[in-house]
Amino acid sequence: MNIRPLFDRIVVKRLEEERKTASGIVIPDNANAAEKPDQGEVIAVGTGKVNDDGSVRKMEIKKGDKVLFGKYTGQSFKIDGQEFIAMREEDIIGVIGG
Repeated sequence: MNIRPLFDRIVVKRLEEERKTASGIVIPDNANAAEKPDQGEVIAVGTGKVNDDGSVRKMEIKKGDKVLFGKYTGQSFKIDGQEFIAMREEDIIGVIGG
């Protein structure tokens, strides 16, 4: 995929939901069909937010980061049959393991 988000936007691909419990019980696909995971991997990042004085604040999120975001955050879109979400950096709750 070749996409370059503008300014402080990022493109995220949702991570697949874990289908096993900690004890190893497999959860069927239809058990959580309505729930989408609220974490993903950053696929692309913009250059940064433009401040009032014209300077650009560098992005803290980078390509490859695993991030948490709100369930109703961003705009979903599809490219080549894959679903992605575009959102602003400020919509990211945190970086997992970073």
